[in-house]
Amino acid sequence: MRQRMVREQLVPRGICDPAVLEVMGQVPRHLFVDQGLAVSAYKDHPLPIGYGQTISQPYIVALMTQELRLTGSESVLEIGTGCGYQTAILAGLARRVCTVERLRPLSLQAREVLAELRIDNVLFRVGDGTLGWPAMAPFDAIIVTAAAPDMPESLVEQLADGGRMVIPVGSRGMQSLTVIEKEGGNLRQRVVEMVRFVSLVGKEGWEEE
Repeated sequence: MRQRMVREQLVPRGICDPAVLEVMGQVPRHLFVDQGLAVSAYKDHPLPIGYGQTISQPYIVALMTQELRLTGSESVLEIGTGCGYQTAILAGLARRVCTVERLRPLSLQAREVLAELRIDNVLFRVGDGTLGWPAMAPFDAIIVTAAAPDMPESLVEQLADGGRMVIPVGSRGMQSLTVIEKEGGNLRQRVVEMVRFVSLVGKEGWEEE
């Protein structure tokens, strides 16, 4: 099912990074969702993971990961641990992943699954993801898996020079998946496509509904 997901959902849509395709074909996505939803884990749509949150469809996970252009040496900041699936994908491609989740139960569940998979290059934190993780900055790459109304300044500051951030920015209903590259203190922005994510709640994001 993982190989079919890669072959039918990812490759035809332009996911071409061999490392991304390999790790997407290896990580057992069904372990990150409720047992009753495991049969749908590899289908082409998001799934609920509780607490009003979702696991993104496989294509979006692969797309955001590919846009980071990881080579294996990076320190990555992930905002929105969720169920931990995106975390596991990043862990297979980077030196270290620092992941922040505001909902403690989700963070704890993700820790358990990643420990079961013997993934040991991930640091977990519960807190306001819009503020990043200053003590571990700077980061070579930042990925935000929730929608922000504007670019959180704290995350921009924690992005290393030469680094890249992928973040959905827009309204609560629709966002532009945006890639930000920092060079010499200047920012270059590029929109990849339109997406729909849950809201990024926090001091530099949305207020909780």
